[in-house]
Amino acid sequence: MLVHPQFDPVALQLGPVALRWYGLMYLLAFALVWLLGRYRIDRNPGGVWTRNDMDDVLFYGILGTILGGRLGYVLFYKFGDYLAAPWKVFYVWEGGMSFHGGFLGVVIAMIWFARSRHQDWLRITDFIAPLVPLGLAAGRMGNFINAELWGRPTDLPWAMVFPNVDRVARHPSQLYEFALEGVVLFIILWLFTAKPRPRGAASAVFLIGYGVFRFGVEYTREPDSFLGFLALGLTMGQWLSLPMVLAVAGLLAWAWSRPR
Repeated sequence: MLVHPQFDPVALQLGPVALRWYGLMYLLAFALVWLLGRYRIDRNPGGVWTRNDMDDVLFYGILGTILGGRLGYVLFYKFGDYLAAPWKVFYVWEGGMSFHGGFLGVVIAMIWFARSRHQDWLRITDFIAPLVPLGLAAGRMGNFINAELWGRPTDLPWAMVFPNVDRVARHPSQLYEFALEGVVLFIILWLFTAKPRPRGAASAVFLIGYGVFRFGVEYTREPDSFLGFLALGLTMGQWLSLPMVLAVAGLLAWAWSRPR
């Protein structure tokens, strides 16, 4: 049985300014997206993407991720709490981000970016899709460092006790998500996009892969205490992932049915 190290959530204190691990993981996530995007652009010098395009799309992506992720958490998870104290929406240092909200925010941001450049937004998301999983991995590592989003009780050999919760051995579900939504999904998409694919296919594979992994890992993750289990014994994360996977499966079928 393992015990969570109980990291100090503050990575560095500079006078009154505290640099928290959670925020640093988000910076790392955006840095990884930027570096991988530049790598792909440099490997294809005759392509339609330039380094300046990567810089611009990252700016839009950051806005979509932060605004969408935060508002998604407020609407999907704690709407009543924030309705009673709306100023706490801005307390981002307390955590509280939703992937599904961030996804919607990024989609809107990419459509906005595409219109400003008179480009096809699906081609933009196809380029971005394989760059994202390692950023998700960084975010899950932030959850692990913060000892949040812990798993359900288990007697598996790698079970972990989170002293900030109780003395019960639990699934380290943050690390499962780090591995599946981050590393494994990155490998799948990086290999999948090594060859030309139909428009929308890379975006669809990313969302289906994330949705399936998230749906599965939720069976090991303790549901949010303020929500518990919902209809059919599923969690909010599963209910948000299920329609996304079904809808995007249609996008994948549409992508492969069209002329290359």
